[in-house]
Amino acid sequence: MNTSRDSKLRIHANAAKTRREWTLRFRMSDRKNFDAIRRGLKTVETRAVTERYRKIEAGDRLVFSCSTLRLTKKVKRVSHFRNIGMMFRALNYKKVMPLAGSSGEVRKVYGGYPGYKEKIRKFGIVALWLG
Repeated sequence: MNTSRDSKLRIHANAAKTRREWTLRFRMSDRKNFDAIRRGLKTVETRAVTERYRKIEAGDRLVFSCSTLRLTKKVKRVSHFRNIGMMFRALNYKKVMPLAGSSGEVRKVYGGYPGYKEKIRKFGIVALWLG
């Protein structure tokens, strides 16, 4: 038994980061966004940065939930932005809401979510690139 080789393997295995799983819920009124992720049209999920969403990292798994429907995606990349304008300078709004006709329409949708505008103003917005 080669103890030097075995100890290197153990160290390498212990160094691997444990990936987490997060559940993100969609209201039934937002089912079209859930379906767009399922069909591969929506490739970036966004959330107002709160303590919970600040912890999501590349490699984590997202379980999207809409009523009884479930869908799992891996996070390829995470980008934090101070505001929506900065986010849309960095990525096309169609990646976030493929059915929207303009970035202004996306802003209007965000404004309809309870407390969203205030959370974004205070904490920013996170873009989760889906794989």
